[in-house]
Amino acid sequence: MRASSTASAETPGSPRAHGSTLPSPAPTTVPAAERAPGKQRDPFFDNAKYLAIVLVAIGHSWEPLRSGSRSVTALYTLVYAVHMPAFIVISGYFSRSFRATPPQIRRLLGGVVVPYVVFETAYTLYTRWTDHQPDRAVSLLDPLYLTWFLAALFVWRLTTPIWKHVRRPLPVALVIAMLATLSPSIGNDLDLQRVLQFLPYFVLGLCLKPEHFQLVRRPEVRQLAVPVFVVALAVAYWAVPRFDYAWLFHNASAEQLGAPGWEGPLMTLALFTCSTLLVACFLAWVPRRRTWFTALGAGTLYGYLLHGFVAQGAKSWGWYDPSWMRGPLGEVTVTVVAAVVVTALCTPPVRRVFRGVMEPELRWAFHRDADELARTP
Repeated sequence: MRASSTASAETPGSPRAHGSTLPSPAPTTVPAAERAPGKQRDPFFDNAKYLAIVLVAIGHSWEPLRSGSRSVTALYTLVYAVHMPAFIVISGYFSRSFRATPPQIRRLLGGVVVPYVVFETAYTLYTRWTDHQPDRAVSLLDPLYLTWFLAALFVWRLTTPIWKHVRRPLPVALVIAMLATLSPSIGNDLDLQRVLQFLPYFVLGLCLKPEHFQLVRRPEVRQLAVPVFVVALAVAYWAVPRFDYAWLFHNASAEQLGAPGWEGPLMTLALFTCSTLLVACFLAWVPRRRTWFTALGAGTLYGYLLHGFVAQGAKSWGWYDPSWMRGPLGEVTVTVVAAVVVTALCTPPVRRVFRGVMEPELRWAFHRDADELARTP
């Protein structure tokens, strides 16, 4: 993946530093391609997606502050152990019915491929200016910044029918992820290293059933989640000088991270166990009822892809340059601003403006299937 001088190339929603940062953003998020038409939305999942996208944006806002604060780095590590795994698990869960039918293929192309092409191009042109690299080429095979998640989601979704027929899908996915850490020559095409290393979270989502989400909503699980997060934060603080948080980005092999080969598979299992536990604790505290932010959960793809322009611009515009930004006041300020910005980008007015490139219908590009013709008077 192409390097970036101002965007932190180390994170899941940014350009690659070790070879990696959204996201991502995102996220990334659960785009239109994941929704089955005609089904009522569950506020629990919309709430979860909104809270996760807020964590993505906050994580990106902390990137320039990590070097000066052990506390920020510990929080950053904890957030990165939760937000992308949570998004990917939810994406897998909503992919259970994917069978590559014509309507599903149309939604996949319109809700994933089109935004990928548009934002891969837009981020390349934008970072030519922010990163002072006017010759940076547009490459649709080498995802830049937050677009890696869309490329990964496209690959994962297409392989869903295979995983539905595998007898032990999760162990198989874990073995694939473990082997990927042994392969420094995988290359940058579609950020395949990330696709493979994050694969177990997607397959886990495919394996989940509604009753599993009911389990994490039980009061005793909610109570247990609090001490788990406290311990996790304490461990993250202790690990700051001892642990390379680049492992959490899942974008490089063990060799590329300067570790012996055997450490890659072990770290894959350890991080999957820890992140899965933390995702369960995160989901335990997600509200089950409709809240003021429930409707924003339908727009997390917008917040995921659009907030990256603000995150990139903030570094180029010198917003982190004042000395007070390196203290508690600055850390709180960037956290609040990041949450407000990404919230605004998930709102209906923004979605109306960008729907043409985020969720295009593309009816003109496809033959009408038999079911659609049958419904036509």
